[in-house]
Amino acid sequence: MKRPVLILGARSAIGIAIARRFAELGHPIQLAARFAHSLGAEAEYLRNRYGVAVNCVEFDVLEYGDGILSRLPTMPQIVICVVGRLHPPDLGGSNAAAVALTVRTNFEGPACVLSDIARLFVGAGGGIIVGISSVAGERGRSSNYIYGAAKAGFTAFLSGLRASVARSGVRVVTVLPGYVRTPMTAGASLPALLTAEPMEVADAIHRAVIHKKDVVYVRPIWRIIMMMVRLIPESIFKWSKF
Repeated sequence: MKRPVLILGARSAIGIAIARRFAELGHPIQLAARFAHSLGAEAEYLRNRYGVAVNCVEFDVLEYGDGILSRLPTMPQIVICVVGRLHPPDLGGSNAAAVALTVRTNFEGPACVLSDIARLFVGAGGGIIVGISSVAGERGRSSNYIYGAAKAGFTAFLSGLRASVARSGVRVVTVLPGYVRTPMTAGASLPALLTAEPMEVADAIHRAVIHKKDVVYVRPIWRIIMMMVRLIPESIFKWSKF
């Protein structure tokens, strides 16, 4: 029997693509998101198209003490966290409420939820946790440093979590998509070479699960780009428009 998959943030375009890819492969799917009732049509599509069990569960990453796993009909064996929120670029760092929401949504909430899930997986003797972070977390840019800082924290969290559970049979995967063509990036001028489709992200996650990868760049060119960006001296980088 295929391992049940829980998708946190399942209302996003990437979340839906992941659900479809794993359902196509026969995995039971649990869709967790705010306003989970709005996922009813997608759940029905997955059941009819792929013949798998699908459940929807209400989930708000900012309410991380609600014990989502206790509300699921079955214990997942793969958990994929797609939760994320772009910080409005026009606000910069001046709006404290927006800054707090960005940090809580992209780092604090996911870290708290995945920490609880990791403890349960360790107790069960295995499981896979996948966290979608961002290349924006690899160096602070003037245009999105609040979002980038939150994702930097999440990337470091996933790395530390991976090390802490490495001997327990639990695996932790960090996924770095780069640009992705979704409603969240609609209207942005994105370079085709660097921009993935949601299903590319889903495929990359599935390959990482199968081939036991730790860190995955959805488009490998981003690994080279970010390596070069990290080498730029701060005295020069601070003046760049990258």
